[in-house]
Amino acid sequence: MLKLKVCGMRLAANIAAVAELQPDYLGFIFYEKSPRFISEVSAELIRYIPAEIKTTGVFVNEDLEKVKEKISSLKLKAVQLHGSELPEYGAALKSSFPNIEVIKAFGIDEDFDFSVLEAYLGTADYFLFDTKTKAHGGSGKTFNWSVLNRYTYNKPYFLSGGIDLEHSTTIKKLNDSRLYALDINSRFETEPGLKDVAKIKEFIREMTI
Repeated sequence: MLKLKVCGMRLAANIAAVAELQPDYLGFIFYEKSPRFISEVSAELIRYIPAEIKTTGVFVNEDLEKVKEKISSLKLKAVQLHGSELPEYGAALKSSFPNIEVIKAFGIDEDFDFSVLEAYLGTADYFLFDTKTKAHGGSGKTFNWSVLNRYTYNKPYFLSGGIDLEHSTTIKKLNDSRLYALDINSRFETEPGLKDVAKIKEFIREMTI
């Protein structure tokens, strides 16, 4: 059974409503240039999300100490590094927080060189493959999933980038034991950061039948 991460949560009531659906991960974007950047007020709710949901902070080339502060203050269970962070960055987080899950994201296109992942094998718990954009995700566009045939490592990964309800049948046909989780975001919104709870619920239903 694939795990589910709902990313880009921003508004208090919406966070609570999506949490009731019990996704495996809830993602909160701490990148100020994102339209889904979460305010300090809403971020305070992260600490009260049920423990079985892995609260995930999404960062883009953020100062390491600021990330550590967010992990501590908000009791984050995972961090998603969506910039050009080096392997040593993830290693430093692991050193300070041995139980934190490190998800290293990569923008994928037809020319992506999967050999660059080798350096991260020892410091990331998971990779996340997203559509390559200048805005570090949230484009609502899928990439050509057949490119993943060139992925030769055993590290499990999150599939991201424009996943929509209509993709459920195709996803269920993917034959890759390394596919660990699906990351959904903009295609399940009525506006940036406001998730369509009914649509997410339908997606969960479609993925479980």
